[in-house]
Amino acid sequence: MSSILIRNIRAVDNITDTTADVLIKDGVIARICSGITEKAEQVIDGTGLVLIPSLFDMHVHLRDPGFTHKEDVLTGCAAALAGGVTGVLAMPNTKPPCDTPETISYIIEKSNGTGVDVYPVGCITGGMSGNGLCDYDALKAAGCICISDDGRPVENAENMRKALELSKENGLLVASHCEDLSIINGGIMNKGETSEKLGVKGMDRASEDYITAREMILASSVDARIHICHVSTEGSAAMIRFAKSRGVKVTCETAPHYFMLTDRLLEKRDADYRMNPPLRTPEDVRAIIEAIKDGTIDCIITDHAPHSAEEKADFEKAPNGVVGLETSLAATLTALYHTGEISLNRVVELMCINPRKILGLDIPCIREGSTADLVIADIERKWTVEPEKLHSKSKNTVFKGMELTGKPLVTISKGEIRYNAL
Repeated sequence: MSSILIRNIRAVDNITDTTADVLIKDGVIARICSGITEKAEQVIDGTGLVLIPSLFDMHVHLRDPGFTHKEDVLTGCAAALAGGVTGVLAMPNTKPPCDTPETISYIIEKSNGTGVDVYPVGCITGGMSGNGLCDYDALKAAGCICISDDGRPVENAENMRKALELSKENGLLVASHCEDLSIINGGIMNKGETSEKLGVKGMDRASEDYITAREMILASSVDARIHICHVSTEGSAAMIRFAKSRGVKVTCETAPHYFMLTDRLLEKRDADYRMNPPLRTPEDVRAIIEAIKDGTIDCIITDHAPHSAEEKADFEKAPNGVVGLETSLAATLTALYHTGEISLNRVVELMCINPRKILGLDIPCIREGSTADLVIADIERKWTVEPEKLHSKSKNTVFKGMELTGKPLVTISKGEIRYNAL
């Protein structure tokens, strides 16, 4: 395995913030100090750049199997590496849904050699039907570490309660897509002034808030862990904050578009700004930022959901979802770090440390002897998002044409450079 010497770089994890040389040998960080003279096969001048542990995105849709015209495991992993991501949790709404050991194994095997650790999420219910529970022991034996029917809620509360109860025995994290379909009833964007202006059916925030509350009540009733996916409303954030204060074992996530953008963007009638849950109001954006700052929100994910240009062409009929793997770090730095809302250490905690901690995975850090899963970034570089340059098969990004500040330049996975834009 090759050796890499990174000279004079600012090294930052959730605790450390120092400038030094970093030597990587045989897949691990061998030395961190100033003035390393040892020769290496690859030498990188890190002056003005920042080294952080690699990102882990615990909410992506790789669309494989079944929807590979949108994305597949290989293109999804390429997009991940370009975004500084070396680990992903892949959601189960594939075709067939990820409810058997065979599908779990297919995804893992296809990801081997990509430089990205792909963890397929198993379904809570067979075929994501909301009815019979899956064989969790079999899914776990195949490599599953989390279960969810993401893309859909588990409508039957007793089935969710049973899944949570079983999770205490099998150790699988239960992640919930919080949505009440009867409340949504065909809505396509946030219900409010903009939806009324456009004359389209809105998605009432009560849908998300109601199921968020339900899941935490169910988890508390059986003393189990629950992870709330893609939090977007002021109400859900407030309820999660309260539940945590009462000792409920709840963790949660949000995505950059929920703390950066509002539903006013949909006045353009462009389906690239449609996702589920939808963009909300300025008040929700501020509430999500506050929840990140006070620790209510545990991690930042992307909900990377690729769709083809043809599918996104009709504003009212297009499927929900946006891509995000290649812009997540840049968007977070732009909206939260460069505005002074959070520190760089907190960015690392939200995007690198906490997702792995929640899932019980090894946590990379910048310490001698640690596995070299790292990202070199220019956190001051300004760049404009050009969809056609993204590595993902699909280009449906909400950040198209936006200037962001901060960019991953090199992604190192287990001591090997897997992406290099220097």
